[in-house]
Amino acid sequence: MSEIAIIGAGAWGTALSIILGRKEIHRIRLWAHEKEVCDTIARNRINEQFLPDLRIPACVAPCNDLAETLADVDIVVSVVPSQHGRTVFEQMRPHLHPGTIIVSATKGLEEISLLRMTEVIAQVIKNDSQQQPPRIGALSGPSFALEAARGDPTAITIASPDTELAQTVQQEFSSASFRVYTNDDPIGVELGGALKNTIAIAAGVSAGLGLGHNSVAALITRGLAEMTRLVVACGGKPETMAGLAGLGDLVLTCTGSLSRNRSVGVELGRGLKLPAILAGMHGMVAEGVFTTTAAVGLARAHGIEMPIAEQMHAILHEGKAPRDAIYELMTRSSKSEALKT
Repeated sequence: MSEIAIIGAGAWGTALSIILGRKEIHRIRLWAHEKEVCDTIARNRINEQFLPDLRIPACVAPCNDLAETLADVDIVVSVVPSQHGRTVFEQMRPHLHPGTIIVSATKGLEEISLLRMTEVIAQVIKNDSQQQPPRIGALSGPSFALEAARGDPTAITIASPDTELAQTVQQEFSSASFRVYTNDDPIGVELGGALKNTIAIAAGVSAGLGLGHNSVAALITRGLAEMTRLVVACGGKPETMAGLAGLGDLVLTCTGSLSRNRSVGVELGRGLKLPAILAGMHGMVAEGVFTTTAAVGLARAHGIEMPIAEQMHAILHEGKAPRDAIYELMTRSSKSEALKT
């Protein structure tokens, strides 16, 4: 029986606790930043704020104290929003032990540093000269929390150059309804999981403007090209973008009604402003809002063209009209699809 700590009791963290708890072979601690979320789970066995109507197994213990949550655990799963990841891991660092497996399940980039989440984690841990950095992997793929938690067949991937780590997570997490593949390309897997959120906002903008399936298909296809260019420039593998953390997650997030990033785009397309949209999300996080800034920064640093990301950044942070952004995408200078531009 493994001791597993899940850091972050939002929708996906709660879903993972249900998925792992359903196996009845783990002891799981679910850390919630909000004490009221922790108390509600302890009292009702339901996360009413982030994943209502789905019962959390008895083997999942809600916690509000990091030291208690991390005591003697074998695996730590981080599902903290990207912009809070560094702060939370700095708080966690004194309680982490050498040999602990850390799995990052956050689909985002740190907005200021442009780092992937496994890079942020490694950087924080390495600041402590007295401790060897734990082994780190990235968990990503097409996975709406609600569907995975209720037992709909779901397939994701765990990425790490540490083959033993990947195989351990695969064995501990897999079930009849939750299939985990291994992958040795954390750069591609993490960037795929993060960058698809920006393209999903674009797909939502298209829907909010009342555009049809042609437009969404074009955004998905050209968005995948943008993602692949940046992944390769950052040292990832192009074939990863044809897998679960690339094309799989991109299609899901661009077309599924449960996508928070797509929903943000829909409201932008309908004319709402970003502050009003975020205020109406009641604590839910749309990672693409932050990732878009980081994606544009990374693309410029590597000399990579990402026109969709550039236009989404202009809509989100510069007040550009969505219809103008679509027009500029469609009237860019003519290209060959075979060229990597």
